[in-house]
Amino acid sequence: MKTTIDLLKDGGTILYPTDTIWGIGCDATNEEACQKILDLKKRPEGKSFIVLVDGFPMLERYIPEFQEVCYDLVDFATKPLTIIYPNAEGLAPAVLGEDGSVGIRITQDPLCRKLIRGLRKPIVSTSANLSNDKTATCFDEVHADIKSGVDEIILERTKEKMTTPSQIIKIGLAGEVTVIRK
Repeated sequence: MKTTIDLLKDGGTILYPTDTIWGIGCDATNEEACQKILDLKKRPEGKSFIVLVDGFPMLERYIPEFQEVCYDLVDFATKPLTIIYPNAEGLAPAVLGEDGSVGIRITQDPLCRKLIRGLRKPIVSTSANLSNDKTATCFDEVHADIKSGVDEIILERTKEKMTTPSQIIKIGLAGEVTVIRK
């Protein structure tokens, strides 16, 4: 795991199982690494990435106008929950939406938490597929271009079907809640 952490610190990209699906990841504060993922996925700029953190303290470092309702949303979620927050700061510009927002999920997945804690920063978690292709539900479905385009593949849970995308909720500046995906 240390070499993976060093790779992430040096701007590398990984293919890894997340708490929801197979993902492509990197240091979410490293613009160059995020650009590598955009290029690999052939994804247009301006479409934000989901970012994983290991808990509220890390999340609050990047979201200056954190709304109290988010504690309850996360605590009462029945499956992984991504919240889109306005006015993120300290993250790579490629991670952010055109309006400066970012989707962040507090992960409970042991592998993801180990990566985040080793890096001591959030990691990108974007689906391991080419832009506009079907999302891979298992390692064997990940496109060969993705596998060959990342710097490292974490070969854990390669036979496991992963079909649970996260719920997505958007939080407004005044704390208003909009459900994007149930």
